[in-house]
Amino acid sequence: MIRRIKPSDAEIIKNILKKIPNFSDKERSVAMELVQMALSDPNQTDYNIFVYEENGEILGYHCTGRRPLTDAVFDLYWIVTDPDHNNKGIGKSLIEHAEQFAVENNARWLLIETSASEKYLHTRNFYLRNRYSIISEIYDFYAKGDGLIIFGKYFNNKQN
Repeated sequence: MIRRIKPSDAEIIKNILKKIPNFSDKERSVAMELVQMALSDPNQTDYNIFVYEENGEILGYHCTGRRPLTDAVFDLYWIVTDPDHNNKGIGKSLIEHAEQFAVENNARWLLIETSASEKYLHTRNFYLRNRYSIISEIYDFYAKGDGLIIFGKYFNNKQN
């Protein structure tokens, strides 16, 4: 089941983030900032967080929102699965839910930014398997030798 985040989920998400070796402490901190923003102001719409729950256990989440200053472009800010439950289709379910959320909110594009470093190869392949295209790359973005890759999926939404 995928549902909106609730306050009791925050600590569980924090623990899942700690398990992911690719994430630095700074990245974990940013992820938790968005969780706290979403929980502290239920009326905000910038960061929409949904958790994947199975048998009462949270196994992942995504954070999706409309990109500021656009009329129909959304960002998938975070998509995270508990590494103890990899290869069970949780990530696929979450990305499909993010797409559905974006389309229901009249999105034209769903964009995803990630690192070009070798440690994110599995992540980039995940996006490619889910029919995202590389639409931009900026070399030496995060650091010298670590570029930014922007993936995107265009939705032919007749309302846009």
